[in-house]
Amino acid sequence: MSVHAWKLKSRTLKWQERPLLMGILNVTPDSFSDGGKYLDPEAALDRALEMEAEGADLIDLGGESTRPGAKLISAEVELARILPVLKRLQGRLQIPLSVDTWKAPVAAAALEEGAEIVNDVSAGRWDPPLWATVAQYRAGYVLMHALDQPHAMQKSPRYADPAAEIADFLAKFLARAEENGLALETIVCDPGFGFGKNPAHNLALLRDLDAFGALRRPLLVGLSRKSFLKLIGGLEHLEITNELAHMWAAAQGAAIWRVHDLPAAFRAARLAGAFARGADTA
Repeated sequence: MSVHAWKLKSRTLKWQERPLLMGILNVTPDSFSDGGKYLDPEAALDRALEMEAEGADLIDLGGESTRPGAKLISAEVELARILPVLKRLQGRLQIPLSVDTWKAPVAAAALEEGAEIVNDVSAGRWDPPLWATVAQYRAGYVLMHALDQPHAMQKSPRYADPAAEIADFLAKFLARAEENGLALETIVCDPGFGFGKNPAHNLALLRDLDAFGALRRPLLVGLSRKSFLKLIGGLEHLEITNELAHMWAAAQGAAIWRVHDLPAAFRAARLAGAFARGADTA
């Protein structure tokens, strides 16, 4: 089973040359980095089109902040934020659209409006009907590790070996997802940087990313603008630190980067691809 192919609702993404870029589009008032910037559906539409032009391979649309400490919102509020954007985007993008949600009703509505992927921070744990919804639409799926819900996930997280424990978690939930009707070729795995991990855990996880190769599924990393990178490089050098972290992740097998700054990530991804091709021919 290829780690460079991802079967979605209406197409299959295949790649070899460089990591794929998942652009982040939050239509929330309280996301940690860009909350409030794209609440206006027209502004969100313009940003999505701009992201495609900047090199995004897919776009992840989020209507609920899952930053540490965030309060969960209802499906009705989440849908009120994302549906106007989804309706405006229909027929306007050539690249796939992902919806960042853990709620089955939100996923179903988004998939009806043209989304092809469900990016689930909960690994199917917070709303059990979600997996049946994803399977029904044969959508792409991001299986992510989070220690707990946002209000509690940063309260004294503990791991003896972060990468080994999280890889074991993802392996177990991959098997459960398949048992619940999801095809393995539709699933990408995300170790969940910052979701119930302290800076030391995040660094250990980044160091040992090659532990996830045994999953035999593409690995997505969400490193963009994470606080542990700010501690290393400082806020004034955050974008450089981001891309260095992305390059390291790619060398350890990360196939998809979830990013805010697409031009910088695109340059780094091309460089990572060139390094990989050089290694393959050496």
